Amino acid sequence: MSILSAPHFHNETAAIARLEDIVWPQGPFCPRCGGFDRITPVKGGRAGLRRCGPCKREFTVTVGTIFERSHVKLHKWFQAAHLMASSKKGISAHQLHRTLKVQYKTAWFMEHRLREAMRELNPTEPLGGEGKTVEMDETFIGGLEKNKHRSKRQHKGTGGVGKEAVYALVERSGSVRSHHVPAVTADNLKPIIEAHIDGATIVYTDEGATSKGLGRLFEKHESVNHSIGEYVRGDAHTNTIEGYFSILKRGIHGVYHHVSQQHLKRYLAEFDFRYNERAALGVNDQARADRLIRGIVGKRLMYKVSCVA
Repeated sequence: MSILSAPHFHNETAAIARLEDIVWPQGPFCPRCGGFDRITPVKGGRAGLRRCGPCKREFTVTVGTIFERSHVKLHKWFQAAHLMASSKKGISAHQLHRTLKVQYKTAWFMEHRLREAMRELNPTEPLGGEGKTVEMDETFIGGLEKNKHRSKRQHKGTGGVGKEAVYALVERSGSVRSHHVPAVTADNLKPIIEAHIDGATIVYTDEGATSKGLGRLFEKHESVNHSIGEYVRGDAHTNTIEGYFSILKRGIHGVYHHVSQQHLKRYLAEFDFRYNERAALGVNDQARADRLIRGIVGKRLMYKVSCVA
């Protein structure tokens, strides 16, 4: 039987029950006052409607989440979440609009809401630690200068000219954290590195200028010099982070084709999420989709905000 044959992908009542199981594992609570006491169903109300005894407010499980006040049926949200979570390189808004039979602008906004649910806003634990290894590197997202209209070419050289800079940290056999930065400079990267990597970590980088001085911050730092054809020296290499970048770029270029500057952080969150919840870490498609749904709480994203932020 297909995974998409499950009741919550087709039936609204089943979808509400499924969302309640995921969001309220300890039972229903009031999103207004946080209370668990005297939560009762509203007789004659719409499916899933409850009333809080202490504060007398009515609510459903979608209040305070990215689904709040959405006109899209909840079972379609589950379909979209599963498709995004299980597609290694993503699924375009045009494809989602054709698959779910919704308008393109609806599919576009659904995807941005779900990307917001994937974002890890305040990581509590740094990457790495004693005996662990973290690789760091930068990449650039954007089209080639030669492919742009003549009037839009910047004529400032090659490489990252006219592109958006992304700096990523990946723990071997662990998680990745990507950051959209204004430029790849020591001033921009040092706060990120210090905030996200444990000082006892073994760190590997390439020979970029920003790698200088890392030996003072971490237990051990080695770099490989790509310019002379050196890619591996013992355990020193950046192949793990390059592998992540290959998935990211194939998704950006092959599925989405164009990513605007203001939304790049959400696309990075999408690729980070799937990498961090990958099969190699024992997470299957269904579990990954469930973890995506758990991220919806406290992240309501208004249409006017998603269009400019």
